[in-house]
Amino acid sequence: MPSITSSKVSRWDQHGREHIVHVQKAGVQRALTCDTCGWRKSAQFLPWLKAEEHLAEAHQATIDPAGTPGT
Repeated sequence: MPSITSSKVSRWDQHGREHIVHVQKAGVQRALTCDTCGWRKSAQFLPWLKAEEHLAEAHQATIDPAGTPGT
């Protein structure tokens, strides 16, 4: 039985709302699920890129919390 691991991609929109897509991995497949709208997709390759694309297109959420400018 394959182990299941998960991670998430989060971005903020221009109104300061956080949007999250969870990425669950089981074997070579990854299942993407959006907390905001319930969107689901399976992806074998580049799941985080697909998650970022969904957040940008569906929710206009493009602000990366880890990509804050240096002080």
